[in-house]
Order: sequence, then C-alpha cells, then structure tokens
Amino acid sequence: MAKRTWVLLDVEDDQYVDSMQLTSDDADGVPEGLSIVKRRLQGGLRDGVDVIEVDNGAFRFVVIPTRGMGIWRASLGPVRLGWRSPVQGPVHPAMVNLQSPNGLGWLNGFDEFVARCGLENNGSPVFDENGVLQYPLHGRIQNTPANRVEVSIDDGTGEITISGTVDEGRLYGDKLRLTVTYMTKPGEPGVRFVDTVTNLSTRPVGTQLLYHINVGLPLVDPGSKFVAPVSKLAPRSANEWESVETWDTYGPETPDAEGVCFFADLLSDKDGQTRALLHNAAGTQGVSVLYNTRQYPCFTLWKNVQPAADGYVTGIEPATNYPNERPFEEQRGRVVVLQPGESRARQLAIEAHPDAKSVAAAKEHVAKLRAGREPEILADPVSEWSM
Repeated sequence: MAKRTWVLLDVEDDQYVDSMQLTSDDADGVPEGLSIVKRRLQGGLRDGVDVIEVDNGAFRFVVIPTRGMGIWRASLGPVRLGWRSPVQGPVHPAMVNLQSPNGLGWLNGFDEFVARCGLENNGSPVFDENGVLQYPLHGRIQNTPANRVEVSIDDGTGEITISGTVDEGRLYGDKLRLTVTYMTKPGEPGVRFVDTVTNLSTRPVGTQLLYHINVGLPLVDPGSKFVAPVSKLAPRSANEWESVETWDTYGPETPDAEGVCFFADLLSDKDGQTRALLHNAAGTQGVSVLYNTRQYPCFTLWKNVQPAADGYVTGIEPATNYPNERPFEEQRGRVVVLQPGESRARQLAIEAHPDAKSVAAAKEHVAKLRAGREPEILADPVSEWSM
C-alpha cells in the first residue's frame, strides 16, 4: 500500500505550511476518525510556536516542532498525560536563555509531557575553573526548532508518522543531528518513537540523551504508585536518603518540598525490553514507558510533590547515562561516542492505561520481568552512579 506524505517545513528548500488539517473529509486515504492538525500558536510566551495535533481515533498527542520535537500533552479518554507547570507554555525557545549564568535557564521553558535532554549534555550544569558556564542544565536540544518536518499516513494500515529533524551544532564545536519519528496506528493506546542521533562532524563526538517524561495531577495523586522491575535503586544524594522508604509512592502536596531523584538499574527480558509503570492511587488509570535497557541502560525517577501551583510532578527518565555533570559521566564511560558520520537509533514507546484492567495487565508484565527477584534498595548514594 502507498504512503502519503505532506512536508510541513523544510528550511533548506524554503518550504513552510502555516496551517493544515488532515481528516477523512479533507484528504483521500485518511481513515475515518483520524486527524492531523498543524497550527501556529499566538500570544504570550508561546507566540510563534508550531504544534501538530494528532488523533488516532483514541489517543491524542501534541508534537512541538519548535521545541525539539517534544510532546506537549497527550490523552486517552479520561487519562490526561502531562502536568501543570508553573510555566505557561509551550514556551518559544527565543524566550529561554540557556546561557543564564546559573546554568538553569532550561527551567524557564519546562512545560512538556515528553522533553528530550541532550545532545552534548543531559545532566547538571557544568562550569569551568573560572565559573564560566560550559554546559547548561539538560542541554540545548529541547530548545532548538526543527528544520524539517513531515507527516505521513499509510493508506493500508492507517498508521500516522510524524518525522522531524533537529540540528545542534556550531562553528568550532560539535555538530549533531536528531531525527525524531513518531508512529501511531488507529486506536492504538499510545505512541511509539524512534530517535536517531547522527554525528555530522569530521571528528568523534560524545553524546548524551535522556527523556524527561513528566506526569502530574490528576493522574499522579497522593498514594499513586511507581511500578518497575528494579534491580537496584539508590538516592542521587545523601540529602535524599529520608525518601528512600517511600521511593515508589507519592505523598500529598507539600509546600517547599525539595525535589528528590533516585537512580536505578532496571531488569529486562532476554531482548532487553522493559516497562516502567505509573498509576494513580485507585489503580484505575496509568501510563507505561517501554524501552530497551541496552539502548538506555540508566534510569532516573524524579519526584516533586510541591503544591499544584508550584508544579506537582514526577519524571520517568530512561537515558544513556545518569544526569550528572558530563565530566563525571565521561570518566565512567557513560558518554556515547559517535564516529564521524555514525548514527545511533533508539526506540521508546508510551502506553496509556484507561482502566483498572489495563493497569493490572501492565503490573503483571512488570512482575514477569522481575521473575521473583527482590530489588536492592539502598539508603545511600552509589559512588559509581552519583557525584
């Protein structure tokens, strides 16, 4: 069967589509119930941000080409994926100063359900001996607009594909390309994606990639549970040891609560596939992140239980490394080096759970991955994992 493709943006060929709507009423070959809408937002910090709204008849999600091809929000029936950030986004990258002297400018645009961190650096800010910022928090890719975007629909299967290319490079620096491909079929309760990182330089380049997958109220509520086949887990720092006993449970909204992070190693099946599940207190709604531990060997769980107005949220974060300062990760061999022209492709999927039956099935899958093995939960940081 044929695949129909529409180019929405191509900087090299000077192509740009301001708005477009694809439904069965608008274009031949679009199955009933599917829709793709491209539009540009106006006003406030979002002024000039392009979004692509995808509906496969059951699952809906919003891609942001202007912000590194991240996903702003998603939903499956009553299940709402995302969070209520104190930042009213999606924020145009022009309004985010990544070179802020404290290295934390990234937070001024932080609003997405799925935000990528990388490609040079995905962890803490790094400063040189003179206090000059070398690498900002979580890198630059999420605040870099795509330079090519296209959408496709398969006439036979109805599968929707959204593809985008984002370049991160500069003169006398690294030159990397991220190619993002989202895929979803009619009625599928989620979205799959393939991310390919390519070294465009003539010299070897070290790369890092982490997914900040953020979920807040109402899906995450007091008593919500994180369920994953943890082999070993430890707090990021000694200051977070008091939270270890409740690492998998979410507490009430707490003013001035400090965010806590846990670093973990997850078990997988014989092919490296694993699942991390987050479900509400009642066990009636949830979301799973499915990925391959050979591609993303490191996992971080971030919990922030400040009141809703301050951003009650948790982060499910598969990654190529732990989000420490890059030199620390380099010393431990957790920076992926790409040779000139080399590409590395990785897969990940998000699955929403609209009812108790779906949540229970995901929990059963995690139990099979665990195969009766008890997790090693440590009260102190692991020196190999944490600075």
